[in-house]
Amino acid sequence: MKLVGFVVVIVCVFAGYMLAGGKMAPILHALPFEGLTIIGAAVGAFIVANSGHTIKATIKGMNCMIKPEAHNKEDYIELMSVLYMVFKLARTKGWLALESHIENPEESELFKQFPGFHGNHHAIIFLCDYLRIISMGNENAHEIEALMDEEIETLEHEKMHPSHAIQTMADGIPALGIVAAVLGIIKTMGSITEPPEVLGKMIGGALVGTFLGVFLAYGFVGPIASALGTKGESEVLYYRCIKVSILSFLNGSAPQIAVEFSRKFLPHHVQPTFLELEEKLNELPSPG
Repeated sequence: MKLVGFVVVIVCVFAGYMLAGGKMAPILHALPFEGLTIIGAAVGAFIVANSGHTIKATIKGMNCMIKPEAHNKEDYIELMSVLYMVFKLARTKGWLALESHIENPEESELFKQFPGFHGNHHAIIFLCDYLRIISMGNENAHEIEALMDEEIETLEHEKMHPSHAIQTMADGIPALGIVAAVLGIIKTMGSITEPPEVLGKMIGGALVGTFLGVFLAYGFVGPIASALGTKGESEVLYYRCIKVSILSFLNGSAPQIAVEFSRKFLPHHVQPTFLELEEKLNELPSPG
């Protein structure tokens, strides 16, 4: 849908221009040169302003154009199934029964039953770290919650870096469009002795820079920044879901009630129904 949105932006802007009597020739003639100036300068500034980690995360995050959110309903059903199995094992056999799974999650048969979660390295480490703290004797829900909040806040800051970086680029592109326009005017002033029809084309070409800067910033780069932000928020939501379940279990809830707390926490478009979750949990084998 996002790619469709970009097509709509292009079609509506240029169709409106042409219906008003505008001609595409001056724009198409100036576009490569003005585009090189604006986009090249914007990319260069982006590289200067951001760390290698942020640049890589931004490039990787561009799949938000195809996959707007990091996790769907099925991913959350799987996550809650993992949490249910962990809590049930802890409740029936004690926290020590989890030790082998916590210390070596990559080889854990319990986690291997859930390939989506098992392949999410950061999420599995997040869960196992807190299970390890609890199994070592710290079952104080308030302390665990405070620590989780700190870690999730740090994680959120990291996940939102690409969005902020691209938004900063979007904020600067209109000014770079003015730079391109000014360079075009300088070129035009060097040909001031040319006849008016030639100067008119040169001035029109220079103004393409201003148009292109505003068009790219608000029609493309700004929306991409927003899409990256939405993707980052959806990644953090996954960890908040883990947090809610763990705290509920620490406060004495039964395993099924603990995962029900996390289910109710989720927004409706990814929230499974009570019956969907119950059916999945009933299909799970006994933890061992």
